[in-house]
Amino acid sequence: MIDLTTVELLWLGKRIENRIRFGRAVAEQIIDRHRRILSFAPGTVFGFVRWASPDFGVVISRIDILRAVTPGQRYSTVPWVKPGGEILLRLIGWPKVERVLELIDVVEALNIHPADVAPDYWHHVHNRLSVNETPRPYTRARHEAWLRRRRIAP
Repeated sequence: MIDLTTVELLWLGKRIENRIRFGRAVAEQIIDRHRRILSFAPGTVFGFVRWASPDFGVVISRIDILRAVTPGQRYSTVPWVKPGGEILLRLIGWPKVERVLELIDVVEALNIHPADVAPDYWHHVHNRLSVNETPRPYTRARHEAWLRRRRIAP
């Protein structure tokens, strides 16, 4: 259990929300009505969405797609994530976050779990949206190529 990456989720109605958009948690701990902790095994990819909204509208929205790290692996610190994770995508601002959520929906429409998508695709989406360009869509053919590549790579 010590090698797990934990994510603290928080929900304070219409003010703060930290949630997992996708990922396969191996454990869940409920702290109270507003907080819980999900744990992810090393190598697991998950999407973490955060937003805060005081009385004057949404102030910040972000999405991080992270890979849970293995012991001894380098990682980046991310608020609410312990110890941190390998960042595959990190975007700030509602228009970009919304676009990533739409791309996740497209992947799911292909009957592919977003956690199984090729990590380089999430890098591609990050890079393209960071400069206000349109990312290429994830396709079944690209996914099949990723699965084959993963079988032969160490």
